[in-house]
Amino acid sequence: MSLADNIKAIREEKNLKQIEVATHIGVDKSAYSKIEKGSRALTVDELQKMAQLFNMTTDQVINHDGNIPKEIVLEDKTTVEQMNLIKQLDDDDRTVVLKIIDTMLTKKKFKDFFQKNIAAL
Repeated sequence: MSLADNIKAIREEKNLKQIEVATHIGVDKSAYSKIEKGSRALTVDELQKMAQLFNMTTDQVINHDGNIPKEIVLEDKTTVEQMNLIKQLDDDDRTVVLKIIDTMLTKKKFKDFFQKNIAAL
């Protein structure tokens, strides 16, 4: 598939109108229509804005294979599945997630400790 085909397929999967995408990337509907037909080149800035609107990376738009990733909900997963998904994150994101979990667990321990000791008074 060409980039033009990818853009059209993604726009349709996202239930967006051409005018919505055109407005977001800063071109008129006619220019956008030419982008989808492959008769007008896309600037890097336009591609970046389009990817942002689609909630995708530019690479995902360029190399679109027809499968838009679905939202992942950790709640529905087993603990093992949750940990495997967290392991897939890049190092910085994984560190942030683990620090958030550490902070929440520490907060819970302090809360439990104070409730237990206040009840003992």
